[in-house]
Amino acid sequence: MPDKQPIFISGIDTGIGKTLVSAILTEKLNADYWKPIQSGDLDKSDTLKVKSLISNPVTQFFPEAYALTQPFSPHKSAALDKVTIELENIVLPKTDNQLIIEGAGGLMVPLNDNFLIIDLIKQLNARVILVSKHYLGSINHTLLSLHALKKYGIPVMGVVFNGDKDIYSKSYILDYSEVADLGQIPELDTINKKTVKEAGKFITL
Repeated sequence: MPDKQPIFISGIDTGIGKTLVSAILTEKLNADYWKPIQSGDLDKSDTLKVKSLISNPVTQFFPEAYALTQPFSPHKSAALDKVTIELENIVLPKTDNQLIIEGAGGLMVPLNDNFLIIDLIKQLNARVILVSKHYLGSINHTLLSLHALKKYGIPVMGVVFNGDKDIYSKSYILDYSEVADLGQIPELDTINKKTVKEAGKFITL
């Protein structure tokens, strides 16, 4: 994959598998990893989780632009930490390598009074891989997310489905949206360096 435009990993909801997919892609592509905004327990940050799952010696991990201590939406976490998230302070790290960027929550998560995660993606000139997971309501959430990305003119590489299969949901999402199916990651009994490396075969890029 010669194009080095950053790849932003977003999800249709919280807890959908963005960190797992970010780790799998980082390992598969020997890419660098960056999570610009982290909210919550900083001793168990997503950057530390991904770092613990990577086997290759190439990947660089870049520090968060904002490391917030409270486990809430970034705008609330920032307010509780008495800081304001400013988009101009979130600058792409310098690297010649492919960069995987992990988002916080979904696309319409607020960063401050005026901007959302989707505005940050646009600013970073990134393309998006959307992580979906089948549950009641996931068709709606997935199609709404894809609609928002299209409205913003953000290129979508495709959708990665995480967890149990549901051919009815998956086929409808792909047929309606006409986006690429980048693969289905099965429910992993164990998540470690070995299984993350092996899971790369489930994602097609």
